[in-house]
Order: sequence, then structure tokens, then C-alpha cells
Amino acid sequence: MLRSVPLADQFRRIEEELPEDWSDARLQLTVSDPGRAARAAALLAPAGAGRHGSTIRFHTARRGAGVAPDGIRRLLRKLDDEGIRGELELLDAGTAPVAPPKHRRTFVESWDAALAALPSDWSELYCELELTSTDYLERAALLMAPLNPSRFSDTPGFRFRVASHAGYGAAPEMVRRCLQRLDEDGIRGEIRILRVLSASNHVATQGPVWYVGGRAV
Repeated sequence: MLRSVPLADQFRRIEEELPEDWSDARLQLTVSDPGRAARAAALLAPAGAGRHGSTIRFHTARRGAGVAPDGIRRLLRKLDDEGIRGELELLDAGTAPVAPPKHRRTFVESWDAALAALPSDWSELYCELELTSTDYLERAALLMAPLNPSRFSDTPGFRFRVASHAGYGAAPEMVRRCLQRLDEDGIRGEIRILRVLSASNHVATQGPVWYVGGRAV
């Protein structure tokens, strides 16, 4: 007589034949001894087992609702330990839906959107550009040189000032050109406006002074 294959091993073989991107699967166990079917269904209850005679169907999922594959293996080992034998088969399996690629805003798009949200009489801005990698630092510093960028922390990125008409800071058009260069170079990150002033009056000065962390910027 051929020795029956343990249920945990049968499940392992089924897993090996599933596609790499499988997300969930429905399984069916046909218990060899109909008198043990009720006990088998009770042990598989956490996996949503449903029994019809000596046939038991249950479900597993890699994520979300359902017992994970590791949990199914533990349940099947309990059946093996109790000497419950049978044939395990795959009924069907689903694959994880492919998420549509997200559109990543370019620096120029983010800059245009940020300016559009400002009051029409804005005069000075204090901005921050954060990079997604330190690998971009040297190249970004070169492309942003006209903005007089300054490092502000261990975070990969720079801060700079912008002036709409007069005073200390780069013109918004120059900022846009520099950001366009970053986009064209494949540099990625996020730009944000930290502070904004409107209708400031420069009286024999280059404009207001901001203090950040105890120093003028």
C-alpha cells in the first residue's frame, strides 16, 4: 500500500504551482474516512471551512481577509497529527490587481500649483526643496545655483528665498527654470512653500528677514 501524503505537504506542492502574484485561493479537502470529516471541518473552521459529506472547502489569502498560508499549514498539520488523511486540491486562485501607475508631479507642476494657491499680492517666499535621495545633492545644487540654495539639516535638500518684484530672493520665473532643469535631469523630490509675506514695503532695505532656528535666512 502507498503511504498517503501528509496534508501539509500537499498544500506545499499546491503553493509551488501557484503563480507568483497569487492573492487568494479556494481549496477542497476530501477526507478519506467520512467518519473523520466533521473533526477535520472543526479543525479548519478558522479558514472558513464548509462541509458537505466528506468534502470540505476552505479559503486562504496572502493579505486581507482570510487565513494566511502559514496559518493554513499549521491547521493542516493538526489534521496530520490526528491521523486525518485525504486528498487536497486547488479549486481556484486569484491574483492581486495591478495598481495603476501613480502620476508623480514634476517640480514645475508642483511649483505652478503652489503659486496659484498664493494671494495675488504675495511679495516674499521662503521655500524648501526636499530630494528623494542624497545621490541628487551635488547635481541639484549645481542646477539650483541661481537661487542661492542653502542646506538646512541632514535631510537631502535645500531652502531658498523668492521675491516677486524686488528685494532679496530669486524671481519666480528663475525658480521655475531651475526646477525645470531638475525635472529634465530626472531628479525627484518635493517642493513646498514654508513662509509667505504679502505686500511687504521695502524701506531702504532688501526686504524682511526671517529667523529660523535662531539665525537669519
